[in-house]
Amino acid sequence: MTLMTYNQLPVPAFMYGTAWKKDATKRLVELAVDSGFTAIDTANQLRHYYEIGVGEALLELARRGIKRDSLFLQTKFTSLDGQGDHTPYDPQANLTTQVNQSIDSSLQHLHTDVLDSYVLHGPYTRYGLSDSDWEVWAAIEDQFQKGKTKSIGVSNVTAEQLAILVSKAKVKPMFCQNRCYAVRGWDSQVRKICLAENIIYQGFSLLTANTREMFDPSVRAIAQRLGTGVEQVIFRFAMQIGMLPLTGTSDARHMKEDLSSETLTLSDDDMKLIENIGV
Repeated sequence: MTLMTYNQLPVPAFMYGTAWKKDATKRLVELAVDSGFTAIDTANQLRHYYEIGVGEALLELARRGIKRDSLFLQTKFTSLDGQGDHTPYDPQANLTTQVNQSIDSSLQHLHTDVLDSYVLHGPYTRYGLSDSDWEVWAAIEDQFQKGKTKSIGVSNVTAEQLAILVSKAKVKPMFCQNRCYAVRGWDSQVRKICLAENIIYQGFSLLTANTREMFDPSVRAIAQRLGTGVEQVIFRFAMQIGMLPLTGTSDARHMKEDLSSETLTLSDDDMKLIENIGV
């Protein structure tokens, strides 16, 4: 199963996330691809990611015959405030230069000439969009227009911020990646904008942010009826509602189980129950 961005870029329907993997990143990316994942998410941010490890995995996979063009690679530009002690750019440089240096660093880390998706990791302000956000977005748009990335996106945004970005950007995002909470209607307001604007919504922390809802007796009953796990029910719900889910599991069995969610079908009643379970 594949999705399609509004600029006609095919995208796998499930993505493997590499946050918090540290030195295990290389091994786990190889394991994820061996398990069937073809989309990998990372960021040029040593605080939470080890992008170099993703690149090392890609080199090993290429040696085994799994070529770069068979995989969808997504990474992110992270602002100075989110970086910690190490930055992939000159912290004294202007923001445009920081974006340019960060994406060039990512291309080197990932041993590729072009990214499939380049994402702004998060706005500089909690409300609205600041001049800094617009400078960074313009630099990301420029990288897209130069062909260094096939698509661009934004992460960790409110509905208000996404609406502003969509209304004023020269190139609107192809992706929006947010932490997704059932108690907020599975980020219903942001997803509504994504649906209207043909932006693919990427949902992360679908399990860890919703453990209470995931183990609700009604969700357990759906899983039992379908002969699967509650985790796979949540992932399938995300897919059927129009999301591209991310998983960051480090377990080989769970990787294959998560991918099996693509073969499930939830009924309309199942979907309504889960959509409203946290509200």
